[in-house]
Amino acid sequence: MAENTQYTEDNIRSLDWKEHIRMRPGMYIGKLGDGSSADDGIYILLKETIDNCIDEFVMGAGKTIEIRIKDKLVKVRDYGRGIPLGKVVDVVSKMNTGGKYDSRAFKKSVGLNGVGTKAVNALSSFFEVQSSRENKIKTAEFSQGNLIKEEGPLATSQRKGTKVSFIPDETIFKKYKYRNEYIERMLKNYVYLNLGLTIDFNGEKFHSENGLKDLLEDNNNVDDFLYPVIHLKGDDIEIAITHSKTQYSEEYHSFVNGQNTTQGGTHQTAFREALVKTIREFYGKNYDPSDIRKSIISAISIKVMEPVFESQTKTKLGSTDMGGKLPTVRTFINDFVGKYLDNYLHKNAEVAEALQRKIMQAERERKELSGIRKLAKDRAKKASLHNKKLRDCRVHLGDTKNDRSLESTLFITEGDSASGSITKSRDVNTQAVFSLRGKPLNSYGMSKKIVYENEEFNLLQAALNIEESMEHLRYNNIVIATDADVDGMHIRLLLITFFLQFFPELIKENHLYILQTPLFRVRNKKETVYCYSEEERRNAVEKLTGKPEITRFKGLGEISPDEFVHFIGDDIRLEPVMLDKAMSIEELLSFYMGKNTPDRQKFIIENLKVEIDLVEENQKQPIPNE
Repeated sequence: MAENTQYTEDNIRSLDWKEHIRMRPGMYIGKLGDGSSADDGIYILLKETIDNCIDEFVMGAGKTIEIRIKDKLVKVRDYGRGIPLGKVVDVVSKMNTGGKYDSRAFKKSVGLNGVGTKAVNALSSFFEVQSSRENKIKTAEFSQGNLIKEEGPLATSQRKGTKVSFIPDETIFKKYKYRNEYIERMLKNYVYLNLGLTIDFNGEKFHSENGLKDLLEDNNNVDDFLYPVIHLKGDDIEIAITHSKTQYSEEYHSFVNGQNTTQGGTHQTAFREALVKTIREFYGKNYDPSDIRKSIISAISIKVMEPVFESQTKTKLGSTDMGGKLPTVRTFINDFVGKYLDNYLHKNAEVAEALQRKIMQAERERKELSGIRKLAKDRAKKASLHNKKLRDCRVHLGDTKNDRSLESTLFITEGDSASGSITKSRDVNTQAVFSLRGKPLNSYGMSKKIVYENEEFNLLQAALNIEESMEHLRYNNIVIATDADVDGMHIRLLLITFFLQFFPELIKENHLYILQTPLFRVRNKKETVYCYSEEERRNAVEKLTGKPEITRFKGLGEISPDEFVHFIGDDIRLEPVMLDKAMSIEELLSFYMGKNTPDRQKFIIENLKVEIDLVEENQKQPIPNE
């Protein structure tokens, strides 16, 4: 019988605000991460800080935000009203304290819970807030949420506004680094949604003249648009719509009060419904919703009073009301789209004709594929029932629409030994494994039909649940896990080709990664060092005393599950696959999946920003074409 454990008053303790944030950071900023993912904690800290500056701009105070990031020190300065000097310390160190509770001072604000800057403060090894107003300045410095010193108010000639400086705590955010690509994308979204705002990031200025129209054009190849962007604006709502000539899936960018709701919510669902209803009524045809929305590229932004989000990181809107005496979110969006999109199509006959041709083409393709798709779905269901390809995780919540864990990860592996090692090492709550059988097909230039006819592609699509749109994507992170050799590189390229060809939004929305695993293990009797490059190996040999043993891992299957757990756990190294906006997807695919060229490896590294560590004897080998 188990020994009784005493449970008395001594077991009950109350945490102060900073202790709770530091003990349970996920409640406040989502996942931690190391900066390799756009939703990692260090970017949430930056976003929470900028959100306060945006709220100042929205209230008509300050048109410029200055951001400086050098090494790990972040500085954010606005020229708004400045925090009231007597409340500077309270605003950043007392929970549920802030101006957002007073609708007279902040309307349709991003930050509503009085938590943001408190989380930044508690999770930073250094945090300083400085407020200038009424020709006076007040400064307070903290470490891990503890007040170190405060000065002022003192006389100053500085312009009014607030400056926040911080260094994320390395005891919480381990081995992190900021990636400019993610920061720049975040800043662009801010200026798209706030016309007249300028953000100066390390000397580079971001500004937008056309809002969501600029977003679609900056994030896509304009030559691939079926028709010019339809740009509609009203009170508290803005919409931009076009269709792609080549893309298969639906692509949505949605925002609430300036917050990028990456997991959608009530507003995105309402927009999709309103689009279908309006198109059907305009053409007088009961088109299938999937045919209307196929290949759509769109963005929607709304502003509501006191929005309700489904988490502190605000990635999904839960509100059904616009606030006050306004109608529901669904009614508001439906009325707007029904009126203004209908008017646009009546006034622009060429666009209306092009759109109808696209819908009818999608209808023909859907009917042609219907038999194949049914057989493919049956095969996928049968395979998943017998657990032949997918070892699933418990937290993906794939049966709940629009709801997936930020931590959920799918590893795509090749070979029984590699998938076996990862399967035995993984966290079964958040990490799933999909096993490839041999090298995938080179899908460059093929139609969507091949996705259903090819068993590997069909089952992968089913595992991800992305047949029609990214809205029901079951895993937040899709990780290609292959050997660090020429064959592994080739498999990576074939998988990236598959996603670029049929599901480019996965890459555009930063869901695709390459797993970095060690090439060498260097150890003596006292210590073991895993090395990801030749340079790290040389450093480890110099560091370890005696004559250390050096093991070269030729493949993932050679790494034991006991060791593999280190490489897919807290210390996981992921390299994001990113697109270079200078080239279209078609140009990318044509260049590196067409005829083999000596420049292919260099091109991939530069344009997709995938760092591949290859040992010297493999660097001179050509990458296979088929």
